Amino acid sequence: MKHYDDIVVGAGISGMTLAVILAANGKRVLLIEKAPHIGGSLSRFYKNGVPFDTGFHFTGGFGRGGILCDMLAVLGIDEAIKPVYLTCEKANRFVFEKEAMEFFMPLGVENTIQRLKLYFPACAVGIDEYFSLIAKVCDKTFSMDLRKISLTPDVMDEDFVSLKSVLDRLFSDDLLKGLLAIYCSCHGTRPSQVSFANHARVVYSMYQSVARVKDGGNAFIGVFKDKFKALGVDVQCGRHIVECADIKDDLVGTFILDDSSRISAQHCLFTIHPKAVLKILPRKHLSKAFVDRVSEFEASCGFFSVFGTLEGPVPVSHVDPSITSLFPSADVDEMLDPAYRGQPALVVMTDKETLAGADRRLVNAFAVSFWEHVKDWEASRLGDRPKEYLEYKKAATEDIRRRMYQACPYFEGSFKLLDSASMLTFRDYLNTPDGSAYGIKQKIGQFNLFGKLPLRNLYACGQSAVLPGLVGAMMSSFVVARALIGKEEYSRFIEDRLCRQNA
Repeated sequence: MKHYDDIVVGAGISGMTLAVILAANGKRVLLIEKAPHIGGSLSRFYKNGVPFDTGFHFTGGFGRGGILCDMLAVLGIDEAIKPVYLTCEKANRFVFEKEAMEFFMPLGVENTIQRLKLYFPACAVGIDEYFSLIAKVCDKTFSMDLRKISLTPDVMDEDFVSLKSVLDRLFSDDLLKGLLAIYCSCHGTRPSQVSFANHARVVYSMYQSVARVKDGGNAFIGVFKDKFKALGVDVQCGRHIVECADIKDDLVGTFILDDSSRISAQHCLFTIHPKAVLKILPRKHLSKAFVDRVSEFEASCGFFSVFGTLEGPVPVSHVDPSITSLFPSADVDEMLDPAYRGQPALVVMTDKETLAGADRRLVNAFAVSFWEHVKDWEASRLGDRPKEYLEYKKAATEDIRRRMYQACPYFEGSFKLLDSASMLTFRDYLNTPDGSAYGIKQKIGQFNLFGKLPLRNLYACGQSAVLPGLVGAMMSSFVVARALIGKEEYSRFIEDRLCRQNA
């Protein structure tokens, strides 16, 4: 039976981050991934030789001194990850279809404030207060500064009021409220359910800068593979833990894998979905309150995605990369309600890849979707779907095409459809319980599965722990790693790596 210092379960961005931090601090680490390859939703897939991103499309936090920039520097991979910024305001377009209104938003917090005041001059005072509140939350959130990061929750008054209540207090203009609430699609929780603080923590870096990454999520996967090799991290794909055994004094002595092999470790860290963690933990060691809490977590929204290329000429005004966000109305709270059955919010992204020496223009369109839309076919699997599901998928694809053509007329006649995917597709491809894009909804007053678990050498982190998305998932791993390495040693590790970046 092999012994490790730490087992990391799940090789998405959180698990890969955690494995590198621990190994860089002298730990012998095993990284286990249920899928046949590492990367999770970072992994790209190919259709007709054209690469498409599965779940990682764009992010904030790349600005110098930003949390993502600092985390990449500590991991020693900052030079290998090349951001491609959306630098032109025409690349960031928001369309409200019912109101027949469109807005082009620049990047940079101050630029955004000034543009919003130009669009909504009567709301200037409220706009200043709104962005001041966002900055205040982020300044007071220790976990957004690697030098101050800790397991102690960053709790403040803004954690107990909803985004919707703040918007309703500051503004009467529904279009402005909709424009500010749009970034809820980056965490998947309704404005009436998400705390203003958590929304601020997610969106602030998006106002600072928005970027894709050269080679998409594969860039991260490639550089992490190099790090695993250099640091001696063992990686097992196509494997998962089925049982925690030899438990004494609330410490797990042995972990049994699906192939019946047995492994021991001082710690085991789960970066997978909370409900998947619950299935592994022995129930007799869990309180009913703990089981009920995890069982009641709600899935965030997901997406129905369409993938294709632009084969014909595009206007001179076309910008790559670009994001066009289409909203049937300004009521974001309604659109992120699973009971909603109207036109979904739709994001259309374009990008350019050089393949075999030639430029190819890629289109990735994803419409907000919910598990309730596909629940009737949950017993089916990839390659074996019923006729009714295929009809649903065809209708959803055609609706997206129609709306794309209305918003971007030059797509018609140029767009070539290569593939589409529903939440069921993402569930089966990514080994998640429900195919949601952001794990669980992170609602006001909710205690997420994070940090130490009821068995004392087990921990949880990942995008359902602190904040959703790439930045939130990585941040959770930095927090948990501190508890294992120790405050003083970890502080020296962080300071040394950041000083190298600034040298």
